[in-house]
Amino acid sequence: MSALTPSFSAYDGTELACRVLGEDRTGPPLVCLPGGPMQTSVYLGDLGGLSAHRRLIMLDLRGTGRSAVPADPASYRCDRLVDDVEALREHLGLDRLDLLAHSAGTNLALLYAARHPERVGRLVLITPSVAALGITVTGDVRIATARLRQDEPWFPEALAAPEALAALEALVAGRPDADTFQAIAPFWYGRWDDTARAHRAAEDHQRNDEAAAVFAAEDAFDPPATRAALARLTAPVLVLAGEADLNSPPPAVTEVSALFPQARLAVQQGAGHFPWLDDAQRFTATTEAFLS
Repeated sequence: MSALTPSFSAYDGTELACRVLGEDRTGPPLVCLPGGPMQTSVYLGDLGGLSAHRRLIMLDLRGTGRSAVPADPASYRCDRLVDDVEALREHLGLDRLDLLAHSAGTNLALLYAARHPERVGRLVLITPSVAALGITVTGDVRIATARLRQDEPWFPEALAAPEALAALEALVAGRPDADTFQAIAPFWYGRWDDTARAHRAAEDHQRNDEAAAVFAAEDAFDPPATRAALARLTAPVLVLAGEADLNSPPPAVTEVSALFPQARLAVQQGAGHFPWLDDAQRFTATTEAFLS
């Protein structure tokens, strides 16, 4: 790997930035793609201490964090972001990338793996989005996942507000928006404690809303083509679900893992959408064991 500078140019000249954690770690780095969509990588923290095991290259996608706003807003579309990941690989001087992605960022990782399968060493998909794969999450599955939390002390209060009930109905019906996720914020975390509240509050200032609106625009995804390409992927894949993740419930994540020839499915007990916050030790142990 060449000497790393924290910024590099994309093919269209947009200056992109990344955070580097665990710089003193030897071995291949782990490139990390954030979700949101189009949220700065800072919300990933150090992935529960994973930087103690691997050098983490946290990419700020164009228009987020310290990366520049592109001249062409259409370049926020997920399939076009694939070229930014490839530009990062070239900047790092690597033949292959070990790649970790979270939530909406997994769509980008999947499109990258489909287009550049020979460039992927190992692939880690954390509480993945299913948009790029055309997988449907049914309302019944979301309701069953929500009911896993019914014995927790915050559950009655979380459901008492009219906006929370409306948000759950919108999510179950497949009509979520930004307000939906805000109204039922406790459901995204394994523990609705001070750490989770602070993490959720920070998100409002970390996302590029204009970019998020373009990310999954028309023609961004071609699920049949992507699934066909991934069925030929020879790289090992870890697909990690949170047991109580309302966004990416385990039955849907199980469908994701079944698409790969060499996939390992892990369901982290008691975890929500951000498993490194819910049980950092278990998350890092699972992830590092796979990467090693």
